[in-house]
Amino acid sequence: MTKNLVIVESPAKAKTIEGFLGKDFTVKSCFGHVMDLSKKDLGVDIGNGFVPKYIISPEKKKVVTELKKLAKDAEKIWLASDEDREGEAIAAHLVDALDLEEQRTHRIVFHEITKPAILEAIGNPRSIDQNLVMAQQARRVLDRLVGFELSPLLWKKIRPSLSAGRVQSVAVRLIVEREEEIRNFEVSSAFRVVGLFPVKSGKKSVMMAAELNRRFNTREEALDFLQRSGGARFTVEDTETKPTRKSPAPPFTTSTLQQEASRKLGFSVANTMRVAQELYESGKITYMRTDSVNLSGLALNMAKKEITGTFGEEYVKIRNYTTRTKGAQEAHEAIRPTYLSNRTIEGDRSHKRLYELIWKRTIASQMADAEMEKTTVTIGISGAEEKFIARGEVIRFDGFLKVYMESTDDTEGEEGEKALPPIRTGEQLSLGEMTAEQRFTQQPPRYTEATLVKKLEELGIGRPSTFAPTISTIQKRGYVVKEDREGTLRPYLVITLKEGRIAEETRTEKTGFEKSKLFPTDIGTLVNNFLLQHFENIMDYNFTAMVEEEFDEIAEGKLVWNKMIREFYDPFHDQITGTLEGTRKVSGEKVIGTDPKTGERVLVKIGRYGPMVQIGEGEGGEKPRFAALKKGQSIDTITLEEAMELFKLPRNLGQHDGGDVVVATGRFGPYVKHGSAFYSLAKTDDPLEISLERAVEIILLKEKEEKGKIIREFAEEPGLRVLNGKYGAYISFNKQNFRIPKGKKAEELTLEDCRKIVSENEPTKSAKGKRKK
Repeated sequence: MTKNLVIVESPAKAKTIEGFLGKDFTVKSCFGHVMDLSKKDLGVDIGNGFVPKYIISPEKKKVVTELKKLAKDAEKIWLASDEDREGEAIAAHLVDALDLEEQRTHRIVFHEITKPAILEAIGNPRSIDQNLVMAQQARRVLDRLVGFELSPLLWKKIRPSLSAGRVQSVAVRLIVEREEEIRNFEVSSAFRVVGLFPVKSGKKSVMMAAELNRRFNTREEALDFLQRSGGARFTVEDTETKPTRKSPAPPFTTSTLQQEASRKLGFSVANTMRVAQELYESGKITYMRTDSVNLSGLALNMAKKEITGTFGEEYVKIRNYTTRTKGAQEAHEAIRPTYLSNRTIEGDRSHKRLYELIWKRTIASQMADAEMEKTTVTIGISGAEEKFIARGEVIRFDGFLKVYMESTDDTEGEEGEKALPPIRTGEQLSLGEMTAEQRFTQQPPRYTEATLVKKLEELGIGRPSTFAPTISTIQKRGYVVKEDREGTLRPYLVITLKEGRIAEETRTEKTGFEKSKLFPTDIGTLVNNFLLQHFENIMDYNFTAMVEEEFDEIAEGKLVWNKMIREFYDPFHDQITGTLEGTRKVSGEKVIGTDPKTGERVLVKIGRYGPMVQIGEGEGGEKPRFAALKKGQSIDTITLEEAMELFKLPRNLGQHDGGDVVVATGRFGPYVKHGSAFYSLAKTDDPLEISLERAVEIILLKEKEEKGKIIREFAEEPGLRVLNGKYGAYISFNKQNFRIPKGKKAEELTLEDCRKIVSENEPTKSAKGKRKK
């Protein structure tokens, strides 16, 4: 008989906690939520106060049966799910699913998995906080209502299989609007003038760089200035030195960890949360979903001891940060190591790197300010109003910079300013060199996953637990893609004055290069525009933030959850009905020109399988011709010339092994067809440019891979083969797959063995089949 049953959310967490408790405790995992809204119909009783119809999730029935059996025999049951709304809902659902009695059931919470924290939690149990449960329930019901009513509308008005969500749709709107800003941005240029002045520094001479306090709009203006500067005198008019201080950033919240891990480590938001969850569950860090920057007294004492012992007392400055995030809700600490004396941990590279980042940020937050001296030198030019300005910085006391410096999203100038050589007011300077370099205005930056999280947080949209799922969802739905863009070469002019002579040179720079940025797809843009037109209130940033605040009020017991749902749902449902009855189907269709050969109109639009070009509209008995857009092309920006190029496909490249080699593009991208077989092109292959030699190379490589998969074939039964798959060897027979029983070696199977396995076993279910179920 189990004396104490502790139920947590994950197996890793269970393993860690079990190590802290004695033999009287059994720790088991429920693997997250055990109940969810019924997928049959809506799962919400709208007419009866929006009562949710929760059922035990089919994939959790086995887990629930096992936990029910253990709970029946236990003297006490401890529900130890996470200390947030989701965790509270999981605890409440466990009570219902396991039929737990109130007197034997205790709710415990902790924000770090350490022995003292676990024992303290067991010593201070509480009841389930129904306000938190209702807040989670309100979010779940509202999101189900929005999805259940909006998605079918999109199927009818745009195309099948689309879906929409309350927060996700607003996130897509941000990305679409940023893309429109970029498209409408007009690039201009100006000339930035920099002078290099040789200055004595000890026994050697160093070049001091100074920038002119004016930029010239045209080449002629810049050239005129350099010509006038050829015989000018340069005098130091002023030197100003000011002491400055720099303070450390506060400890990590969920969003700041996601942003900094992206900038410093190159982690995606989802990857950051996965690694952080694993660090938390193994007892290395505190709870990773928080918007608090507060540290406990215990953590402050640990930080003081660590800093004093390693760097000295002068490096200590204990701070109590306060949370200013709009709508901050969770009463946790900031994210920190559980033991600050552990600078490093064992584990894989991603665990070590993220842990080190968290350790440095936490320690730095309790260290002294960095003390700097900033020097500004103003250089006058005879016969000119403009001045050259040189700036330098000297660190007098490094403070927290000894450990950590926060990154920024704007990488320009991130390295900081260097020290200036010693210089006096009134000193005459000679000119070493002067350059006027053409610089272009920068378009608004596209969002990365991390900067999108930052924007959502600024707007009060979403909470620590929702940022990562939101960003993953909009990519899975195909509304947004995260990718790199190569960019193009752009010429720019450099005018140089050196030793009295002026030279002009045209150089090139790469522009438009993007790394891991978020781009809206055509279907994402079309859905966004449709929703903005017909559901402007739902897509409004302030409205979405207000809904989040109402969830917070429910969590605090200040608002009745189903009253809030009713106020939202009734006008929303009316909007759905009106849009369903009063609007036509949309495809984003627009005319981009006329086919030079036939004179027919050329259109772009969203078709059943994605963005496409159409020539003709079926008038006069002629069938329209269609072509799919290539990756990276958009119906918003494609030109007539680019569209007409697409109709050069399919291309017959020639013969190979007695059959035609044809390159074309289809629903899943460009491909090569040879006989009845299809071969996908690599990302670097352009279907309009690919040669026969390259196509044959792709065919042969794929054939070689396929041959490597074959373990055994049988001439007597051509449809039966033993193959190597992703998860090991299996038998393939007439397009169905069968597992090989344990103890049988794939290489030794005879035809009779295979026939017996096929006749005695059910075929394995494909992923597609599972989804249907």
